[in-house]
Amino acid sequence: MTHSSSIPRSAILITSLFALLSVTPWLAYSQSFQQPTQEELSMTSDPKAPGADAVYLYREETSNDSIHYHTYYVRIKILTEKGKELATVKTPYEHGELKVDGIKGRTIHSDGTIIPLTTKPSDLMEFKTGDKQFNQMVFTLPSVEVGSILEYKLDVRYEDNIVMSPRWQIQQPYYVHKAHYTFLPSDTPGHYISDDRGQSLSKLMYAFVLGTGFEVKHDNQNHYTLDVKDVPPIVDEDSAPPLASISWHVYFYYTYADSGDDFWRSEGNYWLKNVVSFTKVTGPIRAIAAGLVAAGDTEEQKAHKIYDAVMKLDNTDFTRSKSTAERKAAKLKDIKTAEDVWKQQSGSSDDIALLYYSLISAVGIRAWPMQVVNRNRALFDPSYLNIKQLDDFIVIASINGKDVYLDPGERYCTFGELHWKHNFSGGLRFNADGKGAVIAATPANLYTSATKQRIADITIDDNGALTGYARFIMTGPEALHWRQLTLTNDTDEIKKQFNEELKGIVPDGVHAEFDHFNGIEDSNAKLIAAITLSGNLGTATGKRFFLPGLFFESQAKHPFVSQKLRFAPIDVHYAKLVSDTVVYHLPASYAVESVPQSADTNWPQHAILRIKSSIDGSNVTVNRAFMYNYTLLAAKEYNDLHDYFLKVATVDQQQIVFTRAASAAPKGN
Repeated sequence: MTHSSSIPRSAILITSLFALLSVTPWLAYSQSFQQPTQEELSMTSDPKAPGADAVYLYREETSNDSIHYHTYYVRIKILTEKGKELATVKTPYEHGELKVDGIKGRTIHSDGTIIPLTTKPSDLMEFKTGDKQFNQMVFTLPSVEVGSILEYKLDVRYEDNIVMSPRWQIQQPYYVHKAHYTFLPSDTPGHYISDDRGQSLSKLMYAFVLGTGFEVKHDNQNHYTLDVKDVPPIVDEDSAPPLASISWHVYFYYTYADSGDDFWRSEGNYWLKNVVSFTKVTGPIRAIAAGLVAAGDTEEQKAHKIYDAVMKLDNTDFTRSKSTAERKAAKLKDIKTAEDVWKQQSGSSDDIALLYYSLISAVGIRAWPMQVVNRNRALFDPSYLNIKQLDDFIVIASINGKDVYLDPGERYCTFGELHWKHNFSGGLRFNADGKGAVIAATPANLYTSATKQRIADITIDDNGALTGYARFIMTGPEALHWRQLTLTNDTDEIKKQFNEELKGIVPDGVHAEFDHFNGIEDSNAKLIAAITLSGNLGTATGKRFFLPGLFFESQAKHPFVSQKLRFAPIDVHYAKLVSDTVVYHLPASYAVESVPQSADTNWPQHAILRIKSSIDGSNVTVNRAFMYNYTLLAAKEYNDLHDYFLKVATVDQQQIVFTRAASAAPKGN
């Protein structure tokens, strides 16, 4: 693991009202190296962060947009061998726009010995996109030991024609004892800040998530400051919302708006204008739409036929968009309208979604485009006045008087459903009356739209050797995952990934081998995975054999069971239903002694687990159905969630017991 310094991610042009004025350099305040205390030097653990590999003793960030200068200063105490990884510091930046310099550092051993940083940092290119290049400035502090204090500072400078308001990441991977943040916004006389539409950005705002008792202060010298102490580390817990949305932060930005309502109304109108221009129903669009439907079709049939048609287009978000040279050689113009997308039979996810909206509008179906935040990346924050937080277009269609949410930009997404990352998300949509745009949210999915049925037929001989097959029948998000994976991976890679998943599902001693999919290219059909089973199942104790009663849950890592405390909200992505039917064909020479007991374990309004077993001669059938009907839960609900999954884990450990000699009647159902 390496440590990354956080630098601002966005820049805004400054346009001069007059000639550029010379600005006397203002050296941003930068904390000098501190003399460590004896307590810091002798520290071997931290009672405020038990078991921590390292802690931040102090952090400081100072940003001055008038002279285009940010400074960073960090002090870290290393407490374990793993903590030594923080000696390598990586600072990402945009090459050309920014310059990282003024790097100084030192390592202080626990006996007070100081070893300064003398090696030159490495400026490494990470990647290029278009005409932009992104680098990392990398350096490693010397002679780091357990017990050392790491100390470094660096500067980030940027050109006079841009401003770069800071994004303070308050929580870090490790506990922070104390931190100080300062921001002096741009107020250079004779200049104004503008966006890419030429609007004057004369206001400064900030969005934030902070712990109780902390607040940003603003003084009469236009300094914004924040002081924090005893900041808990970012806890990267399983099934959590995107960390960028829930960790403590302060994001400053320049804007023209006086309020959130003012911003979203204005941006919504501009957004609406662009979407209307792109999706204009022209004569060719009407002709295309008419050719895809029949005169007697219902609204649903029309919407479905057009959906199927646009799904067949080349979606460059899943394949590869052509380079400028390739487009020129193929005589392809830039896509500016929905009509262009159809002509080229190709476009991005957003292009295809907007084409779909245009086409169904052309056949008289009332519909509204909506742009939402990708919930796998972030949560929509209407208090953060930045329309660039929106990601993907979806379409809402009124079919037979009911709003149907559609995701034509997601290749292979089933008609009438959304990719899970677009469910339970927020963004902008056309108002229902067609006038203006409004903030709205998409619904959560129903558990009945995300199902996995696992069927296994297993024959076991006298020695416990197993043969058989399994079928996984999937709808919704999981089926979509595998279908989309085939767009960017070959058959061998798909097989490898599916087999890796199977390893964590089948019992020890069983080999599950994925064979093929049925329905992989048909988003309207269920996806079926065919699997062969072999190996050895069961353990013998004297005359008894013990088999896992819940075949697919025998070594399941039940979520939330081992974690007693929870700090982050719970995000399971989508509600779902998993149902299993496993038939065991046991040796005729054995008698069944016991099978899994019936269970009906209920968490009201949230989840249900049902188990039922039956015996027919030497055949045992075990049915298990687990449904949970929630997507997001607050951390305060974790105790109930934890207790429920403890019950589920206990029930899932039941066994089938059979003996060589016939015995008393079975104890099961």
